[in-house]
Amino acid sequence: MDFFYAIIDFILHIDDHLIELIARYEYWVYAILFLIIFVETGLVIMPLLPGDSLLFAVGMFAAQGQLNIYLCLGLLFVAAVLGDACNYLIGRYFGDRFIRMRLFNKQLVKDEYIQKTNEFYEKHGPQTIIIARFVPIVRTFAPFVAGIGHMNYGRFFTYNVVGGFVWVFGITLIGFFLGNIPWVADNFEKVVFGIILVSVLPIIFGFLKERAIARKAQV
Repeated sequence: MDFFYAIIDFILHIDDHLIELIARYEYWVYAILFLIIFVETGLVIMPLLPGDSLLFAVGMFAAQGQLNIYLCLGLLFVAAVLGDACNYLIGRYFGDRFIRMRLFNKQLVKDEYIQKTNEFYEKHGPQTIIIARFVPIVRTFAPFVAGIGHMNYGRFFTYNVVGGFVWVFGITLIGFFLGNIPWVADNFEKVVFGIILVSVLPIIFGFLKERAIARKAQV
């Protein structure tokens, strides 16, 4: 539970933590940012890292001159693409064994996450690789499930590159262009909540739509 609360605190106060990282590690902060994005997208057991809020915060601090926007965009784009590629390969060659693995008597990969991602695939098809970039948790499991399903790698790679570009450049540049607005900087926690809400809206709407269809079928 302490780890869970630490992750939540890191997500909601990523601006404060990023300031500390920049002050402490200076140019090494770029490697740290690279690793966070790579791990969130590349390791199926780490779906709760702060991808969206981190990208927004990076853009905001770049607008304030504390980070190099061009270096951030290039590095984080590469991290996102390599992360998804790594996750795909894990799913393709080790997926079944990975799903059955347990640590401290707990399943490493929760069945509900796999099920949620499968439902996403059924609804959106291979475009899920792009769309899922903007949906927490599903973002981490989409390439893993694509690997388990042996999606053609050439096709996967195309969606991976497009999705990584749109996600990294889109959210980071939004943070960059809004970063100098005083209200955004002073209310970063509210902005993060807004980002999370927008990210999960597709899941909420999909759930409500399915319930409505199920109710009609019962009438």
